[in-house]
Amino acid sequence: MQINTKWFGTVEIDDAKIITFKKGLIGFEDCTRFAIVYETDEEKDNPIMWLQSLDEQALALPIIKPEYIIDDYAPVVEDELIYSLGEDVSEEDLIVFITMTVPPDITKMTCNLKAPIIVDSKTMNAVQVAAANEDYLVRFPIYNLLKERKEKAGE
Repeated sequence: MQINTKWFGTVEIDDAKIITFKKGLIGFEDCTRFAIVYETDEEKDNPIMWLQSLDEQALALPIIKPEYIIDDYAPVVEDELIYSLGEDVSEEDLIVFITMTVPPDITKMTCNLKAPIIVDSKTMNAVQVAAANEDYLVRFPIYNLLKERKEKAGE
């Protein structure tokens, strides 16, 4: 399937890679179908991905896997929300992402640890949840952390 993206023009994605949010994303409840788009052909080249809406071309959110930011990220969420993904949800099939905010001054870049996106890789159903962890911030600063990791990798 071809999709029109906000940042990368028209790209081809496999229909099996369409992610469905039955209730949409927080603040974007009318957008229920998404795909993950990468800046490069090699997914591992860049930890930042784009959650591109198939319902609204202008909606594309930068996302990252939380382990790239915090080693022991463990959001506490209600089981009921996880079970909304399907009947046979298995922890090993779950993939967690966090959204990022990238303002014009990139040194003010943040990620939202409070509202992770959880995808069941088997069914491609997803939900965005509010974590009960009080120490997880909605605007966790990440610019310096990303810069340090990039320098360590020799880039």
